[in-house]
Amino acid sequence: MDVEEALEFVDHLALTTTGKHLDSLQKAILRGAWDNQKYKEIAQHHNRSEKYVKEVGFKLWKLLSVALGKEQVSKANFRAKLENLQASNIVSLVGNGCIHIGNLSSESLPSPEVSQSEPQDKNKFNEKTSNSERKIHLDLSDAPEPNLFYNRTSELTTLQNWILGRTRLITILGLSGIGKTALTLQLISQIQHEFDRIIWRSLRNSPPLASLQTDLIKSCRGGAPVPAPSVPAPSVPAPSVPAPYPEERATTGGLPLLEYLRSHRCLIILDDIQTIFSSQQLAGNYQPGYENYGTFFKQLTESSHNSCLILLSWEKPREIAALEGENRPCKSLQLNGLGPEAQEIFREKGLAEPEKWSELIDLYRGNPLWLNIVTTLIQDLFGGSVSEFLSYDTLFLGDLESLLHQHFDRLTASEQQAIAWLANTPEPADISKIPENLQLSPPELLKVMQSLGRRSLVETVKQNGRSHFTIGPVIREYITNKK
Repeated sequence: MDVEEALEFVDHLALTTTGKHLDSLQKAILRGAWDNQKYKEIAQHHNRSEKYVKEVGFKLWKLLSVALGKEQVSKANFRAKLENLQASNIVSLVGNGCIHIGNLSSESLPSPEVSQSEPQDKNKFNEKTSNSERKIHLDLSDAPEPNLFYNRTSELTTLQNWILGRTRLITILGLSGIGKTALTLQLISQIQHEFDRIIWRSLRNSPPLASLQTDLIKSCRGGAPVPAPSVPAPSVPAPSVPAPYPEERATTGGLPLLEYLRSHRCLIILDDIQTIFSSQQLAGNYQPGYENYGTFFKQLTESSHNSCLILLSWEKPREIAALEGENRPCKSLQLNGLGPEAQEIFREKGLAEPEKWSELIDLYRGNPLWLNIVTTLIQDLFGGSVSEFLSYDTLFLGDLESLLHQHFDRLTASEQQAIAWLANTPEPADISKIPENLQLSPPELLKVMQSLGRRSLVETVKQNGRSHFTIGPVIREYITNKK
Protein backbone atom coordinates (compact mmCIF):
# COMPACT_ATOMS: atom_id res chain seq x y z
CA MET A 1 0.00 0.00 0.00
CA ASP A 2 1.33 3.44 -0.91
CA VAL A 3 0.20 6.83 0.38
CA GLU A 4 -2.26 7.40 -2.50
CA GLU A 5 -4.00 4.09 -1.77
CA ALA A 6 -4.08 4.97 1.90
CA LEU A 7 -5.70 8.35 1.13
CA GLU A 8 -8.25 6.66 -1.11
CA PHE A 9 -9.19 4.20 1.63
CA VAL A 10 -9.45 6.83 4.39
CA ASP A 11 -11.48 9.07 2.08
CA HIS A 12 -13.92 6.18 1.66
CA LEU A 13 -14.14 5.74 5.43
CA ALA A 14 -14.75 9.46 5.90
CA LEU A 15 -17.50 9.42 3.28
CA THR A 16 -19.29 6.40 4.74
CA THR A 17 -19.00 7.68 8.30
CA THR A 18 -19.70 11.41 7.87
CA GLY A 19 -21.13 11.74 4.37
CA LYS A 20 -18.19 14.01 3.40
CA HIS A 21 -14.93 13.48 1.55
CA LEU A 22 -11.60 14.47 3.11
CA ASP A 23 -10.66 18.12 2.66
CA SER A 24 -7.22 19.31 1.55
CA LEU A 25 -5.89 19.83 5.09
CA GLN A 26 -7.02 16.39 6.25
CA LYS A 27 -5.25 14.84 3.27
CA ALA A 28 -2.12 16.86 4.08
CA ILE A 29 -2.16 15.56 7.67
CA LEU A 30 -2.45 11.98 6.44
CA ARG A 31 0.42 12.47 3.98
CA GLY A 32 2.51 13.99 6.72
CA ALA A 33 1.72 11.13 9.11
CA TRP A 34 2.62 8.61 6.39
CA ASP A 35 6.02 10.33 5.93
CA ASN A 36 6.56 10.81 9.68
CA GLN A 37 6.36 14.61 9.47
CA LYS A 38 5.70 16.72 12.55
CA TYR A 39 2.58 18.82 12.92
CA LYS A 40 4.74 21.94 12.80
CA GLU A 41 6.03 21.01 9.33
CA ILE A 42 2.55 20.28 8.03
CA ALA A 43 1.27 23.60 9.40
CA GLN A 44 4.10 25.57 7.78
CA HIS A 45 3.53 23.99 4.38
CA HIS A 46 -0.16 24.88 4.46
CA ASN A 47 -0.06 28.28 6.15
CA ARG A 48 -2.02 27.12 9.20
CA SER A 49 -1.26 27.36 12.88
CA GLU A 50 0.22 24.28 14.51
CA LYS A 51 -2.57 24.32 17.10
CA TYR A 52 -5.27 24.24 14.44
CA VAL A 53 -3.59 21.41 12.52
CA LYS A 54 -3.34 19.38 15.73
CA GLU A 55 -7.07 19.91 16.40
CA VAL A 56 -7.99 18.73 12.90
CA GLY A 57 -5.62 15.78 13.30
CA PHE A 58 -7.13 14.78 16.64
CA LYS A 59 -10.62 14.61 15.10
CA LEU A 60 -9.27 12.64 12.15
CA TRP A 61 -7.59 10.01 14.34
CA LYS A 62 -10.75 9.75 16.42
CA LEU A 63 -12.82 9.13 13.27
CA LEU A 64 -10.40 6.39 12.13
CA SER A 65 -10.35 4.79 15.58
CA VAL A 66 -14.13 4.49 15.59
CA ALA A 67 -14.25 3.24 11.99
CA LEU A 68 -11.50 0.63 12.26
CA GLY A 69 -12.12 -0.92 15.67
CA LYS A 70 -11.23 -0.80 19.32
CA GLU A 71 -7.49 -0.03 19.02
CA GLN A 72 -6.64 3.65 18.91
CA VAL A 73 -5.32 5.13 15.66
CA SER A 74 -2.83 7.96 16.03
CA LYS A 75 -0.42 9.94 13.91
CA ALA A 76 2.37 7.66 15.08
CA ASN A 77 0.72 4.33 14.17
CA PHE A 78 -1.49 5.37 11.23
CA ARG A 79 0.73 3.90 8.50
CA ALA A 80 1.34 0.64 10.35
CA LYS A 81 -2.40 0.18 11.01
CA LEU A 82 -3.34 0.47 7.33
CA GLU A 83 -0.49 -1.72 6.14
CA ASN A 84 -1.56 -4.39 8.64
CA LEU A 85 -5.15 -4.21 7.36
CA GLN A 86 -3.99 -4.77 3.81
CA ALA A 87 -1.64 -7.58 4.84
CA SER A 88 -4.60 -9.29 6.56
CA ASN A 89 -6.67 -9.04 3.33
CA ILE A 90 -9.21 -6.87 5.14
CA VAL A 91 -8.74 -4.01 2.67
CA SER A 92 -8.23 -4.37 -1.06
CA LEU A 93 -7.92 -1.30 -3.27
CA VAL A 94 -8.51 -1.98 -6.94
CA GLY A 95 -8.13 1.52 -8.38
CA ASN A 96 -10.48 4.01 -10.05
CA GLY A 97 -12.15 4.76 -6.73
CA CYS A 98 -13.15 1.11 -6.19
CA ILE A 99 -12.59 -0.47 -2.77
CA HIS A 100 -13.29 -3.98 -1.47
CA ILE A 101 -13.82 -4.38 2.26
CA GLY A 102 -14.13 -7.80 3.84
CA ASN A 103 -13.65 -9.69 7.09
CA LEU A 104 -14.04 -6.66 9.35
CA SER A 105 -16.00 -7.41 12.46
CA SER A 106 -19.31 -5.64 12.85
CA GLU A 107 -17.70 -3.52 15.58
CA SER A 108 -15.00 -2.43 13.12
CA LEU A 109 -17.28 -1.31 10.33
CA PRO A 110 -18.11 2.39 9.92
CA SER A 111 -21.21 3.08 11.97
CA PRO A 112 -23.53 5.44 10.08
CA GLU A 113 -25.22 8.13 12.11
CA VAL A 114 -28.86 7.04 11.87
CA SER A 115 -31.56 9.34 13.17
CA GLN A 116 -34.10 8.31 15.78
CA SER A 117 -36.76 8.17 13.09
CA GLU A 118 -34.92 5.53 11.06
CA PRO A 119 -36.84 2.44 9.82
CA GLN A 120 -37.67 0.09 12.69
CA ASP A 121 -37.18 -3.25 10.92
CA LYS A 122 -33.39 -3.39 10.95
CA ASN A 123 -33.29 -7.17 10.48
CA LYS A 124 -34.15 -6.82 6.82
CA PHE A 125 -30.70 -5.38 6.24
CA ASN A 126 -29.26 -8.84 6.97
CA GLU A 127 -31.68 -11.17 5.18
CA LYS A 128 -28.95 -12.98 3.23
CA THR A 129 -25.63 -12.24 4.90
CA SER A 130 -24.42 -10.45 8.00
CA ASN A 131 -22.30 -7.31 7.74
CA SER A 132 -19.22 -9.26 8.79
CA GLU A 133 -19.66 -11.73 5.89
CA ARG A 134 -20.67 -9.41 3.05
CA LYS A 135 -17.97 -7.95 0.84
CA ILE A 136 -18.88 -4.55 -0.53
CA HIS A 137 -17.65 -3.33 -3.89
CA LEU A 138 -17.86 0.47 -3.93
CA ASP A 139 -17.31 2.39 -7.17
CA LEU A 140 -17.92 6.06 -6.38
CA SER A 141 -15.25 7.31 -8.79
CA ASP A 142 -17.86 9.35 -10.69
CA ALA A 143 -19.51 10.81 -7.59
CA PRO A 144 -19.00 14.56 -7.04
CA GLU A 145 -17.44 16.07 -3.95
CA PRO A 146 -20.29 16.44 -1.47
CA ASN A 147 -21.34 19.78 -0.06
CA LEU A 148 -22.23 20.08 3.61
CA PHE A 149 -25.19 17.86 4.44
CA TYR A 150 -28.09 19.51 6.22
CA ASN A 151 -30.64 17.55 8.21
CA ARG A 152 -32.97 15.64 5.88
CA THR A 153 -34.28 13.13 8.41
CA SER A 154 -37.69 12.68 6.79
CA GLU A 155 -36.32 12.20 3.28
CA LEU A 156 -33.63 9.75 4.46
CA THR A 157 -36.23 7.71 6.33
CA THR A 158 -38.46 7.59 3.26
CA LEU A 159 -35.62 6.43 1.00
CA GLN A 160 -34.44 3.81 3.50
CA ASN A 161 -37.97 2.41 3.81
CA TRP A 162 -38.29 2.20 0.04
CA ILE A 163 -34.99 0.35 -0.25
CA LEU A 164 -35.88 -2.03 2.58
CA GLY A 165 -39.18 -2.65 0.80
CA ARG A 166 -37.28 -3.77 -2.31
CA THR A 167 -38.14 -0.77 -4.49
CA ARG A 168 -36.31 -1.30 -7.78
CA LEU A 169 -36.30 2.25 -9.20
CA ILE A 170 -36.22 5.51 -7.24
CA THR A 171 -36.17 8.95 -8.86
CA ILE A 172 -34.99 11.94 -6.81
CA LEU A 173 -36.13 15.17 -8.46
CA GLY A 174 -35.35 18.83 -7.89
CA LEU A 175 -33.73 22.00 -9.20
CA SER A 176 -29.96 22.27 -9.36
CA GLY A 177 -28.45 23.01 -5.95
CA ILE A 178 -31.42 21.63 -3.98
CA GLY A 179 -29.32 18.84 -2.42
CA LYS A 180 -30.00 15.67 -4.45
CA THR A 181 -26.33 14.66 -4.45
CA ALA A 182 -25.72 15.38 -0.75
CA LEU A 183 -28.85 13.43 0.21
CA THR A 184 -27.85 10.42 -1.88
CA LEU A 185 -24.29 10.35 -0.54
CA GLN A 186 -25.68 10.41 3.00
CA LEU A 187 -28.08 7.63 2.08
CA ILE A 188 -25.17 5.48 0.84
CA SER A 189 -23.40 5.87 4.17
CA GLN A 190 -26.50 4.56 5.95
CA ILE A 191 -27.52 1.62 3.73
CA GLN A 192 -24.27 0.51 2.10
CA HIS A 193 -24.10 -2.82 3.96
CA GLU A 194 -27.45 -3.76 2.45
CA PHE A 195 -25.69 -4.11 -0.92
CA ASP A 196 -22.90 -6.14 -2.51
CA ARG A 197 -22.09 -3.47 -5.08
CA ILE A 198 -22.65 0.29 -5.15
CA ILE A 199 -21.88 2.18 -8.36
CA TRP A 200 -22.27 5.92 -9.10
CA ARG A 201 -22.30 7.17 -12.70
CA SER A 202 -22.97 10.63 -14.10
CA LEU A 203 -24.66 11.05 -17.48
CA ARG A 204 -23.28 14.57 -17.86
CA ASN A 205 -21.69 13.59 -21.19
CA SER A 206 -24.85 11.82 -22.40
CA PRO A 207 -23.38 8.34 -22.97
CA PRO A 208 -25.33 5.98 -25.27
CA LEU A 209 -27.11 3.27 -23.31
CA ALA A 210 -24.88 0.47 -24.69
CA SER A 211 -21.74 2.28 -23.46
CA LEU A 212 -23.25 2.85 -20.02
CA GLN A 213 -24.26 -0.80 -19.66
CA THR A 214 -20.81 -2.00 -20.70
CA ASP A 215 -19.27 0.26 -18.07
CA LEU A 216 -21.72 -0.88 -15.39
CA ILE A 217 -21.02 -4.55 -16.07
CA LYS A 218 -17.29 -3.90 -15.92
CA SER A 219 -17.73 -2.32 -12.49
CA CYS A 220 -20.04 -5.14 -11.37
CA ARG A 221 -17.27 -7.57 -12.24
CA GLY A 222 -14.88 -5.62 -10.06
CA GLY A 223 -13.08 -3.87 -12.91
CA ALA A 224 -12.45 -6.94 -15.07
CA PRO A 225 -12.59 -6.35 -18.85
CA VAL A 226 -15.98 -6.90 -20.42
CA PRO A 227 -15.90 -9.07 -23.56
CA ALA A 228 -17.76 -7.73 -26.55
CA PRO A 229 -21.14 -9.39 -27.11
CA SER A 230 -20.72 -12.36 -29.40
CA VAL A 231 -22.41 -11.91 -32.77
CA PRO A 232 -22.68 -15.08 -34.91
CA ALA A 233 -21.31 -14.88 -38.42
CA PRO A 234 -23.93 -14.79 -41.17
CA SER A 235 -23.08 -18.33 -42.25
CA VAL A 236 -23.70 -19.77 -38.77
CA PRO A 237 -27.35 -20.52 -37.95
CA ALA A 238 -28.80 -19.07 -34.78
CA PRO A 239 -28.67 -21.44 -31.81
CA SER A 240 -31.75 -23.61 -31.41
CA VAL A 241 -31.84 -23.09 -27.63
CA PRO A 242 -32.57 -19.50 -26.61
CA ALA A 243 -30.20 -17.71 -24.22
CA PRO A 244 -31.48 -16.91 -20.71
CA TYR A 245 -33.89 -13.97 -20.55
CA PRO A 246 -34.02 -13.45 -24.35
CA GLU A 247 -36.46 -10.56 -24.14
CA GLU A 248 -34.12 -8.78 -21.70
CA ARG A 249 -31.00 -9.30 -23.80
CA ALA A 250 -32.82 -7.84 -26.76
CA THR A 251 -33.42 -4.55 -24.94
CA THR A 252 -30.05 -4.33 -23.20
CA GLY A 253 -27.82 -4.69 -26.24
CA GLY A 254 -26.92 -8.31 -25.48
CA LEU A 255 -25.15 -7.44 -22.22
CA PRO A 256 -26.18 -9.52 -19.18
CA LEU A 257 -26.66 -6.61 -16.77
CA LEU A 258 -29.87 -8.05 -15.37
CA GLU A 259 -28.06 -11.29 -14.56
CA TYR A 260 -25.75 -9.29 -12.29
CA LEU A 261 -28.68 -7.45 -10.71
CA ARG A 262 -30.20 -10.85 -9.91
CA SER A 263 -27.09 -12.61 -8.66
CA HIS A 264 -25.85 -9.61 -6.62
CA ARG A 265 -27.67 -6.99 -4.58
CA CYS A 266 -26.57 -3.85 -6.44
CA LEU A 267 -27.26 -0.16 -5.93
CA ILE A 268 -26.67 1.91 -9.07
CA ILE A 269 -26.95 5.70 -8.97
CA LEU A 270 -27.30 7.56 -12.27
CA ASP A 271 -26.81 11.31 -11.90
CA ASP A 272 -27.64 14.16 -14.36
CA ILE A 273 -30.41 12.20 -16.07
CA GLN A 274 -31.75 15.42 -17.60
CA THR A 275 -28.85 15.47 -20.09
CA ILE A 276 -30.44 12.67 -22.14
CA PHE A 277 -33.69 14.65 -22.50
CA SER A 278 -34.38 17.08 -25.34
CA SER A 279 -34.50 20.83 -24.84
CA GLN A 280 -37.50 22.80 -26.15
CA GLN A 281 -39.74 19.77 -25.60
CA LEU A 282 -42.04 18.94 -22.72
CA ALA A 283 -40.27 17.47 -19.67
CA GLY A 284 -38.91 13.95 -19.89
CA ASN A 285 -38.79 13.55 -23.68
CA TYR A 286 -35.61 11.82 -24.82
CA GLN A 287 -33.11 13.09 -27.32
CA PRO A 288 -33.15 11.20 -30.65
CA GLY A 289 -31.21 7.96 -30.17
CA TYR A 290 -31.74 7.88 -26.39
CA GLU A 291 -35.29 6.52 -26.35
CA ASN A 292 -33.93 3.08 -25.34
CA TYR A 293 -33.17 4.55 -21.89
CA GLY A 294 -36.92 4.66 -21.31
CA THR A 295 -37.21 0.96 -22.19
CA PHE A 296 -34.23 0.26 -19.90
CA PHE A 297 -35.82 2.05 -16.91
CA LYS A 298 -39.13 0.27 -17.51
CA GLN A 299 -37.43 -3.10 -17.78
CA LEU A 300 -35.42 -2.70 -14.57
CA THR A 301 -38.63 -1.75 -12.75
CA GLU A 302 -40.73 -4.64 -14.05
CA SER A 303 -38.12 -7.45 -14.07
CA SER A 304 -37.55 -9.64 -11.04
CA HIS A 305 -34.33 -8.78 -9.14
CA ASN A 306 -33.21 -7.53 -5.71
CA SER A 307 -31.18 -4.52 -6.86
CA CYS A 308 -32.07 -0.82 -6.92
CA LEU A 309 -31.53 1.96 -9.46
CA ILE A 310 -31.59 5.59 -8.23
CA LEU A 311 -31.99 8.40 -10.78
CA LEU A 312 -31.05 12.01 -9.94
CA SER A 313 -32.63 14.52 -12.29
CA TRP A 314 -33.95 18.02 -12.82
CA GLU A 315 -37.01 16.56 -14.52
CA LYS A 316 -38.96 13.31 -14.37
CA PRO A 317 -38.61 10.71 -17.16
CA ARG A 318 -41.95 10.35 -18.90
CA GLU A 319 -42.28 6.58 -18.14
CA ILE A 320 -42.00 7.04 -14.39
CA ALA A 321 -45.50 8.40 -13.82
CA ALA A 322 -47.04 5.25 -15.31
CA LEU A 323 -44.71 2.91 -13.36
CA GLU A 324 -44.86 4.40 -9.87
CA GLY A 325 -47.43 3.76 -7.19
CA GLU A 326 -47.93 3.07 -3.49
CA ASN A 327 -47.57 -0.70 -3.85
CA ARG A 328 -45.33 -0.73 -6.91
CA PRO A 329 -41.51 -1.07 -7.10
CA CYS A 330 -41.06 2.43 -8.56
CA LYS A 331 -41.12 5.59 -6.44
CA SER A 332 -40.32 9.29 -6.87
CA LEU A 333 -39.13 11.78 -4.27
CA GLN A 334 -39.62 15.47 -5.02
CA LEU A 335 -36.84 17.18 -3.07
CA ASN A 336 -37.86 20.61 -1.83
CA GLY A 337 -35.82 23.27 -0.07
CA LEU A 338 -34.68 23.27 3.53
CA GLY A 339 -36.69 24.72 6.36
CA PRO A 340 -35.15 25.95 9.63
CA GLU A 341 -32.19 23.58 8.96
CA ALA A 342 -30.95 26.13 6.42
CA GLN A 343 -30.01 28.44 9.30
CA GLU A 344 -26.87 26.32 9.66
CA ILE A 345 -25.65 27.91 6.39
CA PHE A 346 -25.95 31.36 7.96
CA ARG A 347 -24.23 30.27 11.18
CA GLU A 348 -21.29 28.85 9.26
CA LYS A 349 -20.78 32.14 7.44
CA GLY A 350 -21.35 34.35 10.48
CA LEU A 351 -24.46 36.11 9.19
CA ALA A 352 -26.00 38.68 11.55
CA GLU A 353 -29.62 39.22 12.65
CA PRO A 354 -30.93 35.67 13.17
CA GLU A 355 -34.47 37.05 13.49
CA LYS A 356 -34.38 37.83 9.72
CA TRP A 357 -33.07 34.44 8.59
CA SER A 358 -36.48 32.81 8.12
CA GLU A 359 -37.48 35.53 5.62
CA LEU A 360 -34.31 34.88 3.64
CA ILE A 361 -34.97 31.13 3.63
CA ASP A 362 -38.50 31.68 2.33
CA LEU A 363 -37.45 34.09 -0.43
CA TYR A 364 -34.85 31.65 -1.76
CA ARG A 365 -37.08 28.64 -1.11
CA GLY A 366 -34.52 26.94 1.14
CA ASN A 367 -32.29 25.99 -1.81
CA PRO A 368 -28.86 25.37 -0.18
CA LEU A 369 -26.87 26.53 -3.20
CA TRP A 370 -28.94 29.67 -3.67
CA LEU A 371 -28.63 30.51 0.03
CA ASN A 372 -24.86 30.02 -0.03
CA ILE A 373 -24.59 32.39 -3.00
CA VAL A 374 -26.75 35.12 -1.46
CA THR A 375 -25.07 34.76 1.96
CA THR A 376 -21.69 35.45 0.37
CA LEU A 377 -23.11 38.60 -1.22
CA ILE A 378 -24.59 39.80 2.08
CA GLN A 379 -21.22 39.36 3.77
CA ASP A 380 -19.28 41.04 0.95
CA LEU A 381 -21.54 44.06 0.34
CA PHE A 382 -23.60 44.53 3.50
CA GLY A 383 -21.27 43.42 6.26
CA GLY A 384 -23.53 40.49 7.11
CA SER A 385 -26.64 42.67 7.63
CA VAL A 386 -29.70 40.80 6.36
CA SER A 387 -32.07 43.74 7.01
CA GLU A 388 -29.98 46.05 4.82
CA PHE A 389 -30.03 43.46 2.03
CA LEU A 390 -33.80 43.01 2.35
CA SER A 391 -34.39 46.77 2.22
CA TYR A 392 -33.85 46.73 -1.57
CA ASP A 393 -36.98 46.52 -3.72
CA THR A 394 -35.56 43.92 -6.11
CA LEU A 395 -34.43 40.43 -5.25
CA PHE A 396 -30.75 39.76 -5.87
CA LEU A 397 -29.95 36.98 -8.35
CA GLY A 398 -26.34 37.53 -9.43
CA ASP A 399 -24.73 34.14 -10.03
CA LEU A 400 -28.16 32.51 -9.81
CA GLU A 401 -29.04 33.85 -13.27
CA SER A 402 -26.64 31.52 -15.06
CA LEU A 403 -27.96 28.55 -13.05
CA LEU A 404 -31.57 29.39 -13.84
CA HIS A 405 -30.76 29.95 -17.50
CA GLN A 406 -29.81 26.26 -17.78
CA HIS A 407 -33.34 25.34 -16.64
CA PHE A 408 -35.23 27.91 -18.70
CA ASP A 409 -33.26 27.18 -21.85
CA ARG A 410 -34.97 23.77 -21.89
CA LEU A 411 -38.54 25.13 -21.97
CA THR A 412 -40.90 24.96 -24.92
CA ALA A 413 -42.46 28.16 -26.29
CA SER A 414 -45.75 27.17 -24.63
CA GLU A 415 -44.04 26.64 -21.26
CA GLN A 416 -42.34 30.04 -21.53
CA GLN A 417 -45.68 31.63 -22.30
CA ALA A 418 -47.39 29.96 -19.33
CA ILE A 419 -44.65 30.74 -16.81
CA ALA A 420 -44.54 34.38 -17.96
CA TRP A 421 -48.30 34.52 -17.25
CA LEU A 422 -47.70 33.17 -13.73
CA ALA A 423 -44.91 35.72 -13.21
CA ASN A 424 -47.39 38.53 -13.93
CA THR A 425 -50.07 37.05 -11.66
CA PRO A 426 -49.41 38.13 -8.05
CA GLU A 427 -51.82 35.59 -6.55
CA PRO A 428 -51.84 31.83 -7.23
CA ALA A 429 -53.59 31.26 -10.56
CA ASP A 430 -56.63 29.09 -11.29
CA ILE A 431 -55.87 27.41 -14.63
CA SER A 432 -59.57 26.87 -15.29
CA LYS A 433 -59.73 30.62 -15.97
CA ILE A 434 -57.39 31.12 -18.93
CA PRO A 435 -56.75 34.78 -19.85
CA GLU A 436 -57.42 35.76 -23.46
CA ASN A 437 -53.80 36.73 -24.11
CA LEU A 438 -52.64 33.21 -23.24
CA GLN A 439 -53.01 31.47 -26.59
CA LEU A 440 -53.29 27.94 -25.23
CA SER A 441 -56.30 25.65 -25.25
CA PRO A 442 -57.34 24.05 -21.92
CA PRO A 443 -55.80 20.65 -22.89
CA GLU A 444 -52.58 22.37 -23.98
CA LEU A 445 -52.38 24.36 -20.75
CA LEU A 446 -52.86 21.22 -18.64
CA LYS A 447 -49.97 19.52 -20.47
CA VAL A 448 -47.78 22.56 -20.04
CA MET A 449 -48.49 22.92 -16.31
CA GLN A 450 -47.80 19.22 -15.77
CA SER A 451 -44.47 19.61 -17.57
CA LEU A 452 -43.50 22.70 -15.55
CA GLY A 453 -44.33 20.78 -12.39
CA ARG A 454 -42.10 17.90 -13.49
CA ARG A 455 -39.33 20.47 -13.91
CA SER A 456 -39.88 21.78 -10.33
CA LEU A 457 -40.55 25.29 -11.68
CA VAL A 458 -44.12 25.78 -10.42
CA GLU A 459 -45.67 25.39 -6.98
CA THR A 460 -49.17 24.05 -6.29
CA VAL A 461 -51.34 25.49 -3.52
CA LYS A 462 -54.88 24.61 -2.47
CA GLN A 463 -57.47 27.39 -2.30
CA ASN A 464 -61.16 26.66 -1.64
CA GLY A 465 -60.61 23.01 -2.46
CA ARG A 466 -59.06 23.73 -5.87
CA SER A 467 -55.46 23.57 -7.07
CA HIS A 468 -53.87 26.90 -7.91
CA PHE A 469 -50.41 27.48 -9.34
CA THR A 470 -47.68 29.98 -8.59
CA ILE A 471 -43.92 30.42 -8.81
CA GLY A 472 -41.30 31.29 -6.19
CA PRO A 473 -39.80 34.78 -5.79
CA VAL A 474 -36.47 33.83 -7.41
CA ILE A 475 -38.17 32.37 -10.50
CA ARG A 476 -40.46 35.41 -10.71
CA GLU A 477 -37.50 37.82 -10.49
CA TYR A 478 -35.60 35.92 -13.17
CA ILE A 479 -38.54 36.04 -15.62
CA THR A 480 -39.16 39.73 -14.91
CA ASN A 481 -35.49 40.56 -15.57
CA LYS A 482 -35.58 38.76 -18.93
CA LYS A 483 -38.14 41.19 -20.35
